[in-house]
Parts: sequence; structure tokens; C-alpha cells
Amino acid sequence: MIFSVIADLTNKETELIARDVYNLLSNKGCKVYFSNNNKCIIGDIANDFCREPELYELCDIAVAIGGDGTTVKVAKNAAIYGKLALGINGGRLGFLSAIERNELELLNDVIDGNYKTEERIMIEAEVIDGNQVIASAHCLNDAVASRGDFARLIDFRINSEERELLSVRADGVILSTPTGSTAYSLAAGGPILSPDLNSFVITAICPHSLMTRSIVVNASSVLEMRVSSDVSNHAILTCDGDKPIAIPNDAVIRFSLSDYKARLIKIKPENFYEIVKKKIIEGRV
Repeated sequence: MIFSVIADLTNKETELIARDVYNLLSNKGCKVYFSNNNKCIIGDIANDFCREPELYELCDIAVAIGGDGTTVKVAKNAAIYGKLALGINGGRLGFLSAIERNELELLNDVIDGNYKTEERIMIEAEVIDGNQVIASAHCLNDAVASRGDFARLIDFRINSEERELLSVRADGVILSTPTGSTAYSLAAGGPILSPDLNSFVITAICPHSLMTRSIVVNASSVLEMRVSSDVSNHAILTCDGDKPIAIPNDAVIRFSLSDYKARLIKIKPENFYEIVKKKIIEGRV
């Protein structure tokens, strides 16, 4: 079995976990790849390094070591290559992680095939200026359109099937998957969605309204958003916390269900609501 490990090994705690993961997997006869960027850090024990895109091409399972941001990035990239993703918590919350840092022995179950997989839907976001798609991205957590340079409210209008769904003046609007419903959307007052739902949730950020609430829509809906701001403010689109995309005036942001699905490895028997209770309500790992 071939594993690719993706992690920020400049973090000492993450490096220690990566070393333990490598030792366990290699002792079981598995091949383990790391990024070329990690060679100077872990090259004393590991031998196989390659460019990051090749990590996903070569592996059977992509292993993310870090917090939820790392797991989201790895799971999304793995989905595009049709590969499984396994999260190991090297961060704080680790809501998407299958294994905690003190449970690495559970990797033996992965090697033996004793695990389940959870499919998670994703959003495809396209910025369209005129008739041209100038930027696009796939989102496992959320796509966030927000004010850019100044702390001034801007206007958002969202249509579904050419009919107005939401018009709001706010700091921004979050379009979240069920996976992302426990992240930024939750912090902004949105509902928690079960990860098996085929739905998106729209949540305004600091809306200038007493009546604006989150809206849950079927993921098969194609949504079109227009953003209006004053001449000195520039709206941006941020997908899963990546580098922001500038939204030109009069551009349309089109959101639809991605053709890709993330596939996360699940080992432990606890269900989604037990994880919510433990990690979000009680703050335990």
C-alpha cells in the first residue's frame, strides 16, 4: 500500500507525528512519500520525495497531518485525483480527523482495510466577467464573498433559477457545504448540517438586518451572486481559506455542485453528532 504524507513539517509537533507515522507504515512494508519541501527536515529517515501533485498521483491514500485546514486541502486535492484522504490531528480541533496524535496504532486498521469511507459533496465556484470564466475553484468547506479593503458593508444579491433568493447588505456571505457547516458558517450563526445531506447553507456575515437568517438550499440548485460595493472597496471571493480572488464590478459568481466528492477515511465508531458534542460543544479531543 502506498501512502503520501502532506503536512507542514516546520511545525515541530507535526514533524514528530510524521516521523511516527513513517516508522509505523514503513515497518509494515508500506511505501511512504513526502513532498520535496520536506526533504531537509525528514530526509534522515525517509527516502521517497516528489512534487506535491505527484503525491496524489502515486498514492492509494493521502494522509493529512495537521488541523482541519490541512485536512480540507488534502481531501479536496485527493478528490480531484480520485484518492482517499486520512486526517491525523496535529492541530487544535481536528473535527475532520480520523485519528488523534495518541492513536497512531489505528493506522494498522487502515493497512488491513478495516475502515469505512464518508463521501462529502463540494461546491464549484466560478467568477464570470462578461461571458468569460476568469477564476474557478472547488470548495470542500465554503466559498466566502466578502468586503475587501475597508470595513464598510456591501450589497449581495443571490438568484436561483433567475429568481431572487436573497438580497442583503452585510460584511459578506458564506456558501457552505455540510462539511463546512461546522466551521465559519457556524461561527456566523449558521446551522449544523449532517454531512450526508445534499444541501448547501447560505449565511450572511454581520447582516444589517434584524430578520436575515441562514437559508438551506438543495445542492442541485445553481446559484448566481452579484456584489455591489462603492468605488473604493473591492469585494473578494475566498474558497476554503485559499488566496482571495478579486471580484470585478458587474461580475457574476456562479455556485454549483462540484463533480468531485471528497472521500474521508473513518475508523472509529463514533457518529457525527457524538463528534459535534465532544469537539464543538465540550471542546474535547
